[in-house]
Amino acid sequence: MKRIACLILVALLSLLSAPLRAQMPHDAIYMPRKTVCIAGMYGESTWTDYWEGTLKRENLNIGRHTTRTAAIMPAIGISNRVNLILNLPYVWTSTSAGNLMGQKGFQDLSAWLKLKAFDYKGLSVNPIVGGSIPVGNYVPDFLPMSIGLQARTVTGRLLLNYTHPHTGLYVTTHGSYIWRSTIRIDRDAYQADNRVYNTDEVSVPNAYDAAVRLGVVRRAWQTEVFAERFACVNGDNIRRNDMPFPTNNMQMTQVGWYGKIQPRNIGLNARVAYVTDGLNAGQSTSYMLGLLFQLNGK
Repeated sequence: MKRIACLILVALLSLLSAPLRAQMPHDAIYMPRKTVCIAGMYGESTWTDYWEGTLKRENLNIGRHTTRTAAIMPAIGISNRVNLILNLPYVWTSTSAGNLMGQKGFQDLSAWLKLKAFDYKGLSVNPIVGGSIPVGNYVPDFLPMSIGLQARTVTGRLLLNYTHPHTGLYVTTHGSYIWRSTIRIDRDAYQADNRVYNTDEVSVPNAYDAAVRLGVVRRAWQTEVFAERFACVNGDNIRRNDMPFPTNNMQMTQVGWYGKIQPRNIGLNARVAYVTDGLNAGQSTSYMLGLLFQLNGK
């Protein structure tokens, strides 16, 4: 028993002495081999104004729309240059006015494989492949109350990063293309793009995203500002005074700040963002708070 207690004490001390290196699918930070960082995150996104096509408007029948998300995201160090990131969010929606019922449940399980293909004097090239599959039995054509689109996705991303070796000042940029599958809805016909489709199968538009980040990363903390762009490659607009639909061409540009404190094996991170312009999307303000815990397999 004394030997087991000593082994447990040694393991706990090794955890407390390990620097935290939590990372995301859009950065160039990697977990070392045989190391896992588990992030528990909670976030909210709210809006009152939205773009109905290009028309910015407010709908008093909805009031303030709120989406809340709780998620578990483990980042696994397969090697020092290859990481696997998983994410499973639980999402629920609500409004401050009207009688539309919000939805809640597990959304989509996503996985990302990140590779540091090139690394020289602070410059790195990182190809990233991701995908997601729906795990919840939610309704996709009840926007804006739906918690997802029920589409399977595959994402290809190329991320470039330069980090100054001495100051930790970095700039990161990435571009992605997102392939999305067709979905089935609980109706025999629907209207989209000024046509009537006599089928329950809906084509969800593919999309792309791009971002640039400027920040500083040190052993115990990280801070950055960012600008992100998301857009579908095709699709239609929300019809006047109608609800959104999965075929809509949703676009948005947002700016924000991200920060992280990482004293040892336990850390905190936070993110705030604001949508500056969009198409068929809400002008949302969002925030996220996370608790990080690192496990060292060694």
